[in-house]
Order: sequence, then C-alpha cells, then structure tokens
Amino acid sequence: MARNREGLVLVLDVGPAMHSVLPDVEKACSMLLQKKLIYNKYDEVGIVVFGTEETGNELAREIGGYENVTVLRNIRVVDEVVAEHVKQLPRGTVAGDFLDALIVGMDMLIKMYGNAQKGKKRLCLITNAACPTKDPFEGTKDDQVSTIAMKMAAEGIKMESIVMRSNLNGDAHERVIEENDHLLNLFSSNAIAKTVNVESPLSLLGSLKTRRVAPVTLFRGDLEINPTMKIKVWVYKKVAEERLPTLKMYSDKAPPTDKFAKHEVKIDYDYKVTAESTEVIAPEERIKGFRYGRQVIPISPDQIETLKFKTDKGMKLLGFTEASNILRHYYMKDVNIVVPDPSKEKSVLAVSAIAREMKQTNMVAIVRCVWRNGQGNAVVGVLTPNVSERDDTPDSFYFNVLPFAEDVREFPFPSFNKLPSSWKPDEQQQAVADNLVKMLDLAPSAKEEVLKPDLTPNPVLQRFYEYLELKSKSTDAALPPMDETFKRLIEQDPELISNNKSIMDSFRGSFEVKENPKLKKASKRLLRDKPSGSDDEDNRMITYEPNENKIDMVGDANPIQDFEAMISRRDKTDWTEKAITQMKNLIVKLVENCTDDDEGDKALECVLALRKGCVLEQEPKQFNEFLNHLFELCQERKLSHLLKHFTSKKITLIPKSEAADSDVVDENAGDFTVKQEPMLES
Repeated sequence: MARNREGLVLVLDVGPAMHSVLPDVEKACSMLLQKKLIYNKYDEVGIVVFGTEETGNELAREIGGYENVTVLRNIRVVDEVVAEHVKQLPRGTVAGDFLDALIVGMDMLIKMYGNAQKGKKRLCLITNAACPTKDPFEGTKDDQVSTIAMKMAAEGIKMESIVMRSNLNGDAHERVIEENDHLLNLFSSNAIAKTVNVESPLSLLGSLKTRRVAPVTLFRGDLEINPTMKIKVWVYKKVAEERLPTLKMYSDKAPPTDKFAKHEVKIDYDYKVTAESTEVIAPEERIKGFRYGRQVIPISPDQIETLKFKTDKGMKLLGFTEASNILRHYYMKDVNIVVPDPSKEKSVLAVSAIAREMKQTNMVAIVRCVWRNGQGNAVVGVLTPNVSERDDTPDSFYFNVLPFAEDVREFPFPSFNKLPSSWKPDEQQQAVADNLVKMLDLAPSAKEEVLKPDLTPNPVLQRFYEYLELKSKSTDAALPPMDETFKRLIEQDPELISNNKSIMDSFRGSFEVKENPKLKKASKRLLRDKPSGSDDEDNRMITYEPNENKIDMVGDANPIQDFEAMISRRDKTDWTEKAITQMKNLIVKLVENCTDDDEGDKALECVLALRKGCVLEQEPKQFNEFLNHLFELCQERKLSHLLKHFTSKKITLIPKSEAADSDVVDENAGDFTVKQEPMLES
C-alpha cells in the first residue's frame, strides 16, 4: 500500500435488530465512499457483514467457526461499484457476534498488508451492540478482547465503533448491552480505538468520519516564557472550516481520440494602455499603485518588500490575564492546539504545570506568534488551558487569534436597561418565553444532545457530494430534493413542535403581533388623538428600512423619513447627533415661517418624530431642552394653533419612565414651566 493510502474494512451489523436503521447505515457508508472517490481515490475498502444466515469468510473455511459472518467485498481500490453496492446491504436473519466479525476484518487487513503502513489500516464497526457474544473456548471474554486489541496495536490497526441505540426494542437485555459496552471500552484501553454512541440518523452521518485529514504541524519551536526559559511545543489546527472541493476548468477542445489530453484551461492576461491599443505592456513596465485620496501612489516591488514587517519565528509569552477579560467574540480565526514536544519530557511537565495553574486560577495567557520565518505579520493570541482527563494524553493549550484595534467593530446600540418599563416583558410574558426556551433545549436530560458539532455533518457539503455522484452517472441529472435527515439541520423538529403546541400557542398569544407603521406619511390624527406618552403601537418603536440608511441630511421634502434613516445608520458614531441637530434646526425654521395650519402640522409631526428618535437613542436631555425652547418660541410668536398641543399635553417632555437619563419625573412631563437647574461645577 502506498504511503498516503488507507486500507479500510467496514464491519456492519445487518441482523434483525438493525433492520430499522440499515437505510441510514447504507446512506452513511455511501457518503463515506463518495468522499473517498473525490479526496482519496486510491484508498482501498473491504466490507464485512454479520448477522446473515449464511457464512462466507476465509477464516471459516480455514479453521471453522466465525459463523454468520460474510465478506461482501475483499479489500480493493474504492470505485463506483462499491459505492453502489453498499446501498443494498443484505438483511440478516440471525443475531450476529461483533467479536467474530472484527476478527474476520482484522484478518483481512493483516493478510492484505502484513506489518507495513502502521496507522493506515482501519476497522469501522457499526452495530447496536444489543446481541450477546459467544463465550470463547479458553479464558473469559475480557481476555479475548484484550488479545484482539493487543494484536491490533501490534499490527498498527485503528478501530472505531459506532453504536446505534435509537430503536432498541423491549427485548434488548440490559445485561447484554452493559457487557457489550464494557467489551468495546476495553478496546480503547489496549488499542488505538474509540467508541461513539449515537441515537439519530443525523448523528450517525456525522460520527462516520468521511474524510481523512493527516495532522500537519503549523509550528514547531519554542514557547518563550522569558529569555532564559523556553518550552518546545508543536502547534496543530484543532478546528478548520471544510470547504467544497476545488472545481477546475475543463476544456473539450482536445480531439476525442487523444488519450493523453489533459483538458486543461490556461488563462493569459494582456495589459494595454487603452482597450483599442495593440501594444502590450511588458511585466517590467508595470507597477502597483495604491489610492491615496484622488491620487494613485506607485510603489515598486522592492519598496513593498522593504515595507514588510520583519519577524522571527517563535511564540513569546506577553503575560497573563483573567479569563473573564477575554470575551468570546474576540476569537477571530480557526482554533489551534498547542501541545508539548512529545519527545521532550521536561516540555511535557512544564506545559502541564502551567496549564494546571492557569486552570486553577482561571487565567489565560497572551502570546505573540509568528509561525514561520518571513511571515510578514505577527499575531497576538490567547492560550486557554486544556487539562487532559486521560493518563496517556498530555495537557495542552487552545490558541485563538485576538483582534487588534483596527479589527474591532464598534456599533453603538442603546442599552436595554435604559428602555422604559412599557417596552420590557412582564412576568407572564417572561414565563412563557422561559417555557419556549426549555422546550427547544437541544441537550435535554437522559437524551442525546442534538446537533453536537462533532456529530453533525455539513448539509451543503453532503448535498454537493450527493449531486456529484448523480452527475457522474448522468450529465442531465436533476437536483434531488433535500434529504429528510438533513432537514433536521435547517428546520425545527416537527414532532417536537406538535408535542408542544400549547407552549407555542401560549407564546404567540402573549406577544400580539401587529404591522409596524413605516412612518413614511405621518398621520395628522396621530397628533390629534394620541398623547405622545401613550403605549399605542405607533409610539412603541420606529422601524427603519435597511435600504434607506444612506441618507446623510434631513431635507425639507421628507424630513421624517430622512431623520429616521440617519439615526438608524451605524457606519459612524455621529449620525445620531447630526440627525437630531438637523431636525431641530428644521423644526425651528418651520415654526418661524409658519403662516397656516398645514405648516404648523408639519412642524408638529417632525417634533413627534424627534421625540421618538430621542427615546429610542436615549437622548432625553437634548429633546427636553429643545422642547422648552420651542414652547417659548411659540409663546413669543403667539402661535395659538401650535400652543394648544402643548397645553393639552399631546406633546410632552421625555420622563424617566421612558429614558433613565431624563431629569423629568412623570408628573412634570407636561409642565413646560419647570426649569432644570444647571449643575454647578466643582
């Protein structure tokens, strides 16, 4: 077997107790083989099933025994045939012995590869482990499992066991299940093996690792504590986004008879001064330019090289801080894991001592990292302790990149604590919301956690692989409907919703949903019929349209829409201040030029919009000071049709109940004679 190839034997339980989940097993195995055809097309795969009435394996023919175990496919290079074959697994009629099946699979790997390529040979067992195993001729079952596991370890064979426990019937004996679980756990103690328990088809798809990614170090070097103390460490990627496979451009211009045609597409670019010019500019005549205002500043490759940040490879400790100081949203990129150099015993001890002390004191480390020489930039990150629970696994750190000041996005939003009480849920609303959250808990007690990241496959990738397989058979294949299993990833569980309909109805009934007015055309009736402090729907919240957020001035034509659009902008911090100032100036202008009721009504509509905006943005002082000034202005000009709205308290100051920063109590919200005393500077 070549160095980068894997030899895999699928050991599948097809007994009667597995019949209900075999379609899911077929789907999972098919996806595994589809990915191998894409990423590891030279890998070799064999298939063993147990629980069949007939017996068909080499060990049974040579020495006898190993009944009800059938080899469906000997180990061969993966191809489209095996991907189809695994979709039609036989349905067995007897309870199989998974230990016999494992021995048959191990024997196939040993005979095929011998002692070569340790770590590239793998057994994958899928069963519910609910059927009893036979007693060995000598010793106990524990002894038998230990012998098998030690042989696997000696031959460099890895093993993973996926135990399906979703549809066990009442006949499954608890003692048998406990015994089988114990036997499977013994493999982990004596061989490179792990056991995963799953309860749903989705978890089964995620538990079967369909792509083999070789661990490659990002960094091997020193973690410098100080100039005289350095620890040898290795850094690996712990989590990285899996992307769609690279799609290459294909050319069909080669003659069909040319067996050696590569069908490659090459792209060349020609640079010209103008599109009409026939003269091509040579590479040495071109230079990069960077915009600076209206200019384009040319910078040569030598200058760009000189500007690069020169760094030396290494990790340097900058200090420690409390874990609470590093917020979760600071993490910027993929997670890496920092492990001590396994060949250096002192490094293992040093990392363990530091990690355990950090864990005990709830501290994290801030480090500067340069993964390779000439990297051109340095990153600052945080090391979080990862204390191992296993004796054979050393302690380590998780590494996350932290942002610099230029990377942080500051978006000013008003605090919920400053909102008026009428905008907050009451006890009954909070209770029904609590019930809704509990109902949709993805990790209920006594059940498997739903959508665990390490057991949840990416539906986009899986759908692509499924369609790619169809296209390989027919170029005209239509896109199939979404698989029901993957719908659980993008939709709520319909059974869960139907079983808790009362909770959903209670939540819906507690929060009356009404259409929010756009406020594009303010209604005069709003001013005449509703006081500004009322809790009616029109006074609750201003709704902003995202596509209107590019307004940068409150105009005369549509001042209310312009004002709302400006204060909803978050690309700069001063838009709210500008919007309020411009709206106040416009209102004063309208009042000073007021000659009829229509202009007065427009001014009052703008005042109402300004009040709502100041409540939303928690700027009560600006509005209250302006409203007092406006009241005095109306008195001076004797604008009776405007003053009546003040005296009838249709428009009021913003009290503390609506904005915590207000100096006006509720009783005085309509009293414009109350003057705020200026605060004395100390």
